[in-house]
Amino acid sequence: MLMGMSQERLGDALGLTFQQVQKYEKGTNRISASRLQQISKILAVPVEFFFEGSPGGEPNGAPGFAETGGQGYVSDFMGTAEGVALSKAFIRIKNPKVRRRVIELVAALAEDETAENAA
Repeated sequence: MLMGMSQERLGDALGLTFQQVQKYEKGTNRISASRLQQISKILAVPVEFFFEGSPGGEPNGAPGFAETGGQGYVSDFMGTAEGVALSKAFIRIKNPKVRRRVIELVAALAEDETAENAA
């Protein structure tokens, strides 16, 4: 229910029973990469969301095909429940002026947080 969708509704969207969804969730049955991608599209989250906190992201510290230029924090954030919730709420704001004000508010709050931590 983290994403606001029951196992039954997810199963219906996938053409599966909710019992099969439970087996995926509990790890009883393995989930294929294509099925995981399908679930990520239905839930409107990046595939990385399902690996939050899992070990083995970068073996031996080697970046491999990781993005360069410091953009990893964006995908890390979008892989969290907070990132998904914030994005979904933000997208529902239709007025561009209000969206800009929300961005300005979050930036101001972040600056205040940084200043408080420095003191």
